Amino acid sequence: MRVSAAERDDLVAVAHALADAARVATLAHFRSADLSADTKEAVRFDPVTVADRESELAMRAILAQRRPQDGILGEEFGGVQGTSGLTWVLDPIDGTRGYLSGTPTWGVLISVRDAEGVLYGIIDQPYIGERFEGGLGIARTLGPLGARVLRTRPPRAMDQAILFSTFPEVGTAEEGAAFRRVVPKVRLTRYGTDCYAYALLAAGQIDLVIEAGLQAYDVQAPIAVIEAAGGMVTGWDGKPCLDGGRVLAAANAELHAAAMALLS
Repeated sequence: MRVSAAERDDLVAVAHALADAARVATLAHFRSADLSADTKEAVRFDPVTVADRESELAMRAILAQRRPQDGILGEEFGGVQGTSGLTWVLDPIDGTRGYLSGTPTWGVLISVRDAEGVLYGIIDQPYIGERFEGGLGIARTLGPLGARVLRTRPPRAMDQAILFSTFPEVGTAEEGAAFRRVVPKVRLTRYGTDCYAYALLAAGQIDLVIEAGLQAYDVQAPIAVIEAAGGMVTGWDGKPCLDGGRVLAAANAELHAAAMALLS
């Protein structure tokens, strides 16, 4: 759906208000001595903390006040139907394992979408104070280095590329085998930065992110930010990946095609 200039400005302002509220909620518990986590799964450790829940509740409270007509899909408290045709997709802490470990590579993911796709998204890192946003004519980062335009890297050979991933922690054995076909072809592979990897790709620091087992709230904000910066995000088959699954993000079409050929 097309949005008016006034609606665009309101969506962006509300998204920043959500990110500001999530910063307060997440930093209140980050690196605290008594921070603990429950697990959402019996077979593997899938952590959730009080900060995850408080962050999402803070964002939902703002939406209830400022955008009550919109739907919401959040990781911790599920979905709410709206009447406007727009839905906010919230991941209150993407990278809870990193959050628990005290690393600054977790983040808050906020996006707004319509029936066709994502309109706008934010990847926010509260502790560092970096915010990456994209969509609705915006592609920029705000942080310690000031405001900068987001732009992905231009094409270069696969053997010069930098690849990020959460493998082998996430994904099946078959998916891991496909991922390992790409690793020898790139210059450098780094692991475990969750949503911050997508922010680095949008900022022109790295070339590829390959993951599997993702959910809608893991990918929709990164899709908006990376596409606004000139990159591509699809499934491993080249199709849209708005619902998550196997995700391939690339700085440009050439590297995307080369990585997709190896994965398949």
